[in-house]
Amino acid sequence: MTESNSTVEQADRSVSRDWLRRLGRLAAPFIGLFLVLGIFTVIEPGSFPSVRNGQTIAVQTVVVGIGALGMCFVIVCGGIDLSIGSVIALASVAGAMTLDAGYGPTAAMAMAGGTGAVCGLINGGLVTALRIPPFIVTLGMLGIARGLAKLLAGNQRIAPPPESLGWLEGFVDKTPEIAWLLVAPAAWCLLAIAILAGFVLRRTAFGVQVVAIGSSEPTARLCGVPVARTKILVYVLCGLGAGLAGAVTLGRLGVGDPTTAVGLELQIIAAVVIGGASLSGGEGGILGTMIGAFMLSCLSAGCTLAGIDNSIQEIIIGGIIVAAVTIDGLRQRRNR
Repeated sequence: MTESNSTVEQADRSVSRDWLRRLGRLAAPFIGLFLVLGIFTVIEPGSFPSVRNGQTIAVQTVVVGIGALGMCFVIVCGGIDLSIGSVIALASVAGAMTLDAGYGPTAAMAMAGGTGAVCGLINGGLVTALRIPPFIVTLGMLGIARGLAKLLAGNQRIAPPPESLGWLEGFVDKTPEIAWLLVAPAAWCLLAIAILAGFVLRRTAFGVQVVAIGSSEPTARLCGVPVARTKILVYVLCGLGAGLAGAVTLGRLGVGDPTTAVGLELQIIAAVVIGGASLSGGEGGILGTMIGAFMLSCLSAGCTLAGIDNSIQEIIIGGIIVAAVTIDGLRQRRNR
């Protein structure tokens, strides 16, 4: 009887430890966000907490957020996509060329999204068919997409007629015409896409398969999970997110710029890692990813208002990535 009670107590303690670990993992992004908000509110009390700055942050979050949603699926699946910044630039150029050819903003967004999806399909196909590590494949795509963007644009910005942007310009306007929206329509669309992505990752068979592959690919194969198909779909989703982010970038800048989004892949990966995802796969969530993206936008806006140089921002983001990966590695070793 005593031995039975001891076993039950050990099981209860194990469940409690697991619950505390999950709670800590969920709370960490919120703690980081509140820390950033608190620091910059103290540094710039007159401008950082303002409505205008909040609207700016919301728009800035859209590009990183859309890219991070797709990246979350890739990282949870045990992969990585280093090409996402270059794909965003290529998609913005493709969208601008579509507008310049006389087509409307809807066609431009479709072209940008399709361009990103094709890049994702190539990435996923090479990773699965040739068994090339994702790091190498996407590093190669980083150069290919950036070079193709510069080639198509003739090494200059493509500036379609301003009137051709149509609703795409208002879509990313931080002071929307409809006052009760408060923030740009693109920010609300990001929220809707995030809710859909969260449902897919946690409540569908596809989401379960993504987590299973990231946790243990050999085990997932033995359980009948279509590993190759799932990986390809994951990279297509990431590419599609990059394409849509390229369309949003086009709406914000008004031009297709082949040099835009340089280094943006670091911010996107950082948003996912800050949100609690493990770079070894199997762990991560959409809520944490969105908190991470919003935190980085707040950090960027706060540094700009405080007059902190962009190079310092890059150092901070790099340090955050290293710290988050280190903490994840320590946690995994402790759990073994």
